[in-house]
Amino acid sequence: MELIKKHFPALTEKQIAQFAQLKPLYTEWNEKVNVVSRKDIENLYERHVLHSLGIAKVFKFPENTDILDVGTGGGFPGIPLAIMFPESNFHLVDSTGKKIVVVKNISEALGLKNVVAEQIRAEAIKDRKYDFIVSRAVAQLKEFYPWVKHKFKPTAEVAYKSGLLYLKGGDLTTEIKESRLVKVRVHNLEKFFEPEFFETKKVVFVPRQ
Repeated sequence: MELIKKHFPALTEKQIAQFAQLKPLYTEWNEKVNVVSRKDIENLYERHVLHSLGIAKVFKFPENTDILDVGTGGGFPGIPLAIMFPESNFHLVDSTGKKIVVVKNISEALGLKNVVAEQIRAEAIKDRKYDFIVSRAVAQLKEFYPWVKHKFKPTAEVAYKSGLLYLKGGDLTTEIKESRLVKVRVHNLEKFFEPEFFETKKVVFVPRQ
């Protein structure tokens, strides 16, 4: 928890309280449904919460924007981002029903009114469009982007460029080249966070194409 306060000193008291609840909530739910590895539960704030918030270091979601979290698993990066950006709307989806049960219960316990969790595959969403899409290493970019490329709202009337914010690790040179996506920007999280865990972690921004 101290890691979160150190890197995000402007948090409100409510946000600090919500972040502080994450460890006991995930510890309790992980005994019922394994959404975080047993080893990682002890490093929850570094490897899951702070990692998710890497997106917040490179981009600030404007108020009233709609964000889709694809393959959210136990709620990452969606839940930490929903705490950080309470004026934005988050739709967290995963194909595994048990994980969505966890996400719904943790969101409710935190009092997150800006989160909707649903068991559905991203490619099956037909009736909604989003300003941004976030995800954490679900698949290679060349496979992942086609799933979501038709999910973005038109951006002619807004002052920001919509797109995908993707948490990835390692050398992405070949992956980005094979994706044939253009204007991709890569942000290295080691610039923002000191722990060794972040040495190879990145946020990849892919503007709507």
